[in-house]
Amino acid sequence: MELREWLAVAMFVSFIALIFTGFPIAWVLGGLAVLFTAIGIIAERDLGIFTGVDWSYTSLIVDRSWDVMNNWVLVALPMFIFMGVMLDRSGVASDLMTNVARLFGRVRGGLAVTVALIGILLAASTGIIGASVVLLSLLGMPIMLDRGYRPELAAGTICSVGTLGILIPPSIMLVLMAERLALSVGDLFLGAFFPGILLGGLYVAYILIYSALNPDAAPVPDDAPPVDLGVVIDVVIAVLPAAGLILTVLGSIFFGIATPTEAAGVGAFGATLLALWKRRLSGDGIRAVLGETTRTAGFIFAIMLGATAFSLVLRGLGGDHLIARALTGLPFPPEGILLTILGVTFLLGFFLDWIEITLIVLPLVAPVVQGLGFDLVWFTVLFAVCLQTSFLTPPVGFAIFYLRGVAPPGIDVETIYRGVAPFIALQIVGLILIFFWSEIVTWLPAMAYGPR
Repeated sequence: MELREWLAVAMFVSFIALIFTGFPIAWVLGGLAVLFTAIGIIAERDLGIFTGVDWSYTSLIVDRSWDVMNNWVLVALPMFIFMGVMLDRSGVASDLMTNVARLFGRVRGGLAVTVALIGILLAASTGIIGASVVLLSLLGMPIMLDRGYRPELAAGTICSVGTLGILIPPSIMLVLMAERLALSVGDLFLGAFFPGILLGGLYVAYILIYSALNPDAAPVPDDAPPVDLGVVIDVVIAVLPAAGLILTVLGSIFFGIATPTEAAGVGAFGATLLALWKRRLSGDGIRAVLGETTRTAGFIFAIMLGATAFSLVLRGLGGDHLIARALTGLPFPPEGILLTILGVTFLLGFFLDWIEITLIVLPLVAPVVQGLGFDLVWFTVLFAVCLQTSFLTPPVGFAIFYLRGVAPPGIDVETIYRGVAPFIALQIVGLILIFFWSEIVTWLPAMAYGPR
């Protein structure tokens, strides 16, 4: 290999190593870009060794950064974040928990099913993993433990369904992926809809089967009230606000009435109206929501700017060509190369957050996948499902630590790890189904926009 390719390898390895220092990711990415730019320029000017990185090439970072901040699609990010945080404070989830639990009260494992269904609704209306896991933990964990549910089942259910928000639209991860790959956000939202519902269905099926095979793990309460018409009406009334907001946001995108950015604005406004209707809107509450939205959006955009600089320098050093040659040189057919990419992504999820993988790894491997003849929307959704596991796998699994932070005494990390293990296996099952039946992803976009 040439010196520039060795520099590209060193740059990527340095990034992986510095992740574990706990230093802010945005500064790690930006700092490595500056360091390896300096090395590349010194090698070219003083040693006469071609690296592909010089002053004129490095100046492109100004235009690239401007393009990121001037991207209309990314305006949706802070508004979707605002919508999720405001819904978290609106009290919709607590109403859902109270009423849906009555509907499944006489079903073995009914409380866990209730938590799963509420998690799916929250995923389609908030998309904020931390908020979903914490909220489900506070609402569902004490009740399930009081009813004698096995702690592993309760913890695994909450962590797994809480992570669906990263996949089921409107998802901020899909917005970022669309921006990185110049794809339509609407295509990704449509493509990810059925996979997200598929995973949620697998979770519910597992809970029911596990509860039936292990009655002691999910006992049926003796005082569960019978289900009558009044209970069904209460459930419908509780579901309507969240369902209406979901249909408004996603329906306006799916039917071409609004762009994702415009729909995000509608969603933010709708979440505010829901909080007002629930009498949960106050000056302090608005300030808290705006503060959390600003911090989360600032965190993401700072990483995006650092990743833009990092990717520019890595490409200048020939890192993209090096990765393309390494992948296409594997002794596998195209499907084998794709499985290798997904396998590496799954392993990277043990150590890296989804943001770093989305902003650094995805743009490097997507051109290779497209060159092999695969549908890029299908691959991106596969990649997203694979990344969802990063929230559950140690040592970085953030959903595990969100739950641990608010779990009742006696729920330790080991218990949570045992609880999420079956759900990680279910995610892999879902990934396999999507891999072999691509229509799970491609059918809905084809129906909405016609064959591509």
